[in-house]
Amino acid sequence: MQTLSVQIQDSYMQQFMNFVNNSHSKITISKDKNLEVDPYFYERQKELHQIRADVKNGKMEMLSEEQYEKEIEEFFSELEK
Repeated sequence: MQTLSVQIQDSYMQQFMNFVNNSHSKITISKDKNLEVDPYFYERQKELHQIRADVKNGKMEMLSEEQYEKEIEEFFSELEK
């Protein structure tokens, strides 16, 4: 079995549901809870995984809390000038 994400135009929804109902033994429809909460969930998840991979392989530096605080303070100091 394969899982797909399908976007359906509002005007075609009833026809699509009729097709699904006629094919109910071969098609199962379920709502993705992640997409209900955040329509961009999987895009964000992919980006986060890439960031984590970049940190692990050294392409991106991860700051400690102390480094972060220092960088932010310097940033705001520069803005005030």
